[in-house]
Formats: sequence, C-alpha cells, structure tokens
Amino acid sequence: MKIQTVPTQAFDGQRPGTSGLRRKVAVFRQPHYLENFVQALFDTLPDREGKTLVLGGDGRFHNREAILVILRMAAANGIGRVLVGRGGLLSTPAASAVIRQRGAYGGIILSASHNPGGPEGDFGIKYNIGNGGPAPEMLTEAIHARTRTLTSYSIAARPAVLDLDHLGPTTFCEMAVEVIDPVADYAELMQRLFDFDAMRAWFADGHRICFDAMSAVGGPYARTLLEEMLGASAGSVINGIPLEDFGGHHPDPNPAHAGALIATMAAPHAPDFGAASDGDADRNMIVGRNFVVTPSDSLAVLAANATLVPGYRDGLAGIARSMPTSCAADAVARELGIPCYETPTGWKFFGNLLDAGLATLCGEESYGTGSNHVREKDGLWAVLFWLNLQAATGLSVEALVRRHWARFGRHYYSRHDWEAIPASVAEALMAALRERLDGLAGRDFGDGLRLEQADDFAYLDPVDHSESRHQGVRLLFAGGARIIFRLSGTGTEGATLRVYLERYEPDPARHDLPAQAVLAPLIAIADELAAIRERTGMDAPTVVT
Repeated sequence: MKIQTVPTQAFDGQRPGTSGLRRKVAVFRQPHYLENFVQALFDTLPDREGKTLVLGGDGRFHNREAILVILRMAAANGIGRVLVGRGGLLSTPAASAVIRQRGAYGGIILSASHNPGGPEGDFGIKYNIGNGGPAPEMLTEAIHARTRTLTSYSIAARPAVLDLDHLGPTTFCEMAVEVIDPVADYAELMQRLFDFDAMRAWFADGHRICFDAMSAVGGPYARTLLEEMLGASAGSVINGIPLEDFGGHHPDPNPAHAGALIATMAAPHAPDFGAASDGDADRNMIVGRNFVVTPSDSLAVLAANATLVPGYRDGLAGIARSMPTSCAADAVARELGIPCYETPTGWKFFGNLLDAGLATLCGEESYGTGSNHVREKDGLWAVLFWLNLQAATGLSVEALVRRHWARFGRHYYSRHDWEAIPASVAEALMAALRERLDGLAGRDFGDGLRLEQADDFAYLDPVDHSESRHQGVRLLFAGGARIIFRLSGTGTEGATLRVYLERYEPDPARHDLPAQAVLAPLIAIADELAAIRERTGMDAPTVVT
C-alpha cells in the first residue's frame, strides 16, 4: 500500500457539537476539510492499530464519496478492519448496535440527522466509542484541539473502486473490509426485546399503520421489520426509499415537517397508528388518530408500561431525560420508586448512566427516545415499543396517553424555535438573560406563576464526576411550571434559540385544553424577560412544536 502524506492547513470551526461536526455540504466538499477532521480523529484515538471500526451513514448527498475517503485514511492510519453498511448505509442506532454486538473499537457515522440533505443541504460526521455511544466531551475537545494544529494527513493512494453494494468480505488498500447487511444485526436485536408474535396478531386482526420514513435511511429498516417480519400491509411504510436529498423533505419528525402523516392520521378512516423517523432514524414521532403524542409524554408512557414488553419485564433501574424535556417522566419515576436523572441535551450524557446500570430508558424532547439496548436514541425501537403496548393492552395511542394523564396528570408542553438568528445576537440575548437571574426568584408573575428558582443549569455526572456548565437557563415556578432557554448546537446557519415551556395540570377536567392557550402566560413571561422579539427583530418563532 502506498501512503500519501498530504500537506494541509487547519480550518477554523471544526469543534464537534452535541452530535458531531455538522456543516453545509459545500463546506465539507472543500479540499482537505473532511480529511483534516478525520485525521484529527485518528490522531486522538489511542491504540487504534489493527482495530475494527464500523462505518456508515444516512445516505444523504456526499455519503458515498466520504466513505471512500475515510476508508483510504483508515487504511493509512493503521486500522485493521472496517465493517461498512451496504450502499454506505447504517442508521445511527443500527451503527451503535453493530459496534456493541461485534465488539468493534468504535465507529464513524456520517449524518446530519434531521437536517435537510442534497447538494445545498447539510452533512455531518461523528465518532462513537466502543460502548456504541457518541464520543464524550473529553474526546471531542481533543479532536477539536488537534484540528487546530495538524499540518498534514495520511491517506492511501487511490485504489480500484470498492463495490459498496456487494455483501461480504474484501480487501481495500490492503485493509480488511466487510460490507454488511445494514438491517440484519438491528433486526435481530429488536426480536430479543419485543413480542413479535403479539404484534403479528395485532396486524392479523386488521389493524393498520402509516410509517413515514421521510425518504431517509429508516425506510429499509421499517420495511423489513414492519411489513416483512410483522405483517403490516404493503405500503404501510411511505417514503421508504432513501434518497440523497430526502426527496425534498426536511427529515425532522414533528408536526411541522411531517405534514402528510399528520393529514393522513386526521382523515376519515385513518390508520390505527402513525409514526415517522428522521434522516438517520434515531428520532421518532408517535401519532394516533388525530392525536399527536409529545416526545416527553412518549417517554413517560413507555416508562410507566415498560413491564408489558419482554425486554423490560423485570422493571427499570432508572429513567434519564434531558433538562429541557418535560417532567412527565419524573412523575413516573417517583411512583415506581426509581431515580430520574436530569442531564444536559445530547445523547452522550446518557452513556455513563446506561453503562453503570443506573438508567434503563432515556429521552429528549427533540423526538428522541431509547434504552440500554444501544447507546443512541432509536426511532424504530420507539415505534415497536408503542406497537407492543397496543398489542398487549388492546388500547389505542390516544387511550394509552389519556389513561396516563388520568394517573399522573398532564404536563402541557411546547418548544418554540427561533431559527437562523445571527450568532452574536443569540449569544448576547443569552448573556443578558443570565445577568438577570439574580433576584428573579420569588417574583410573582400572576396567574399562579411564582418563580421559585432561576439558574444556569450545570450537570455533575454521577459516574465520572465530570461537570458541564452553561447548559441552559431555567426558570422554575411553583406548581411545576418551567421556562427553559438554550441555544441549539445542531444547526448549520446562524444560531437557533429554543424556548421550552411546561405547565403541569393534575385536574382531568382540564386535560383537553389547547396547549398554546395553557402556556400563553409562560410565553409572555419568556418574551418579557428575554426580549426575544426586540433583540432578534423576528415577529414569531420559526417552528412551534
């Protein structure tokens, strides 16, 4: 093998965010940009010589080209073997499963998750460690530091083209490569967790579903599991073929971007169950007939009913949720007598809790739920969980949620996204808000909203005792109402301010009110304290979910 040492210069801004490095496709296609980041990654991986890596992505534009570059660099940097998904495809949860089940050293996942694809869209890359989970901050900061100092990268001379569509072992640049079925390991894992016989019987009784894969990588997984293995009728999976531009979809499974699914589930004679997944199939949205389930409620319902599912029949060790996620899961944890951990946003913060056996189910308000079966959120896993609960109880999605509210109360919840704000404006807004925190506690805003605590959330990991500061401003009111402000790290243009609003209602007679009306007093308080409209010049949030 001939190895080339290519001179390069450092790029600014290659710090991985909560889910790796995400930039516009045009940025990644600059000469040396991808190579610099990959070399920085390899330079920070100890004892990588001869190890096995997993490699795949969500199939978005530039996926195949990037995989071939990474394979050449892996060979030049001493990697012994790479398992790559057929066609360059691996969903994020499936990649985690393969890393864990095959004992791989780690994996590289090419995805910008729920961000748009295509030549004008976004691209992303992240590294997952040997437990199958996203790299911890210590490693991502080391990668970033290395991107700022490297002056060259190593890559194997261009070889013959590798056929990514042919299953089986081969040699590429004198390195062992195996093209694997991207669905097989994942499907085997799902069969160990869920009651497939009960779900087959549910479908055989005539129940119908609509699963929107949004022309992303979840399509092959959903078709295999839902239609082929469980017996859902042909066509139950829509937009099931992965496309480089996601067919023009914004592959984010929420009511704003999955309009076709929402319309289908609100129509006369709608299917019994609806769901959608995102670009890399790690997020999910659950929909009943004319009834959308919030991600926070979804986590709580799954936790409250977990023992009905074979993989969790022995109960839960604990629940973990990101700080902006509603406190619905906390109420379940209290009744079950188990801990509920509040972490910063970013699935990597759940890894230590899962590895230590402190938590079993995890969830984020951004349509992510998962468990200790992998170390990523998992969209199709959540769909199968909901199907298993319907098969076990005979209840619909809406009936399951209403039964939950009657038992635990309803946590009215919404997220308001203010997108594409100039970064300097967004950072100044948050800085000004932090300066106002002192002295706010105790203020009575009326309508039963007395502020009990105002802080900038910091997290002390109970396992490794690492601390993460400045994770979002929290306003905590008497009675369980909350307002959270934080800047998102998943966009590629400007900054996104996310405002999370929550109000608890124990009275069943008040469980059918419009969420935005219930939250209106909190919305007004948020705008007053942060001066969002004044500072951004925007009249309204870009997206409300």
